[in-house]
Amino acid sequence: MINIAIGSKNPAKYEAVIQALNELEIFYTWESFEVDSGVSAQPLSDQETINGAIQRAKGALLKSGGDFAIGLEGGIVIGDSPQIMVCNWGGLVDRTGKEFIAGGARIALPDYFKEAVLAGKELGDLMDEYCQSKDIRKHEGAIGIFTNGAVTRLEMFKHVSKMLIGQWQYAQK
Repeated sequence: MINIAIGSKNPAKYEAVIQALNELEIFYTWESFEVDSGVSAQPLSDQETINGAIQRAKGALLKSGGDFAIGLEGGIVIGDSPQIMVCNWGGLVDRTGKEFIAGGARIALPDYFKEAVLAGKELGDLMDEYCQSKDIRKHEGAIGIFTNGAVTRLEMFKHVSKMLIGQWQYAQK
């Protein structure tokens, strides 16, 4: 049996890891921890988002007796193009110090979001305002809203989690 730590209390994140483990038919115990990502509340690049995911995994591993920990982080990429993109990354850190990363789907956000994000607003807060709802980040996420439910945040993070776990399993061979 594998003991797994998850670096978030956000249900979209820990449920994604649990579903990935179940689909991979891994016998496990798990615990989630509220940990600091060590990055800004709204990461604004791939690298910052990756750093947040790895820090979440490291923080959860330190708080647990886990064999490995997974951290998941959502962010924004504002590049040379006029569009603002959602990005999602995961990090897995094991007891030996090995680190693995995997990235998820990307979609462009409406232009409306760019100015607000650059002014310091978090995407989760903007989504709540935009949808006139609460806690979009804990449910379908921006990706779920703007894909009309075709891909939810949980599904996207589950895919990232499966890639992380698969890399870890391969490294065990």
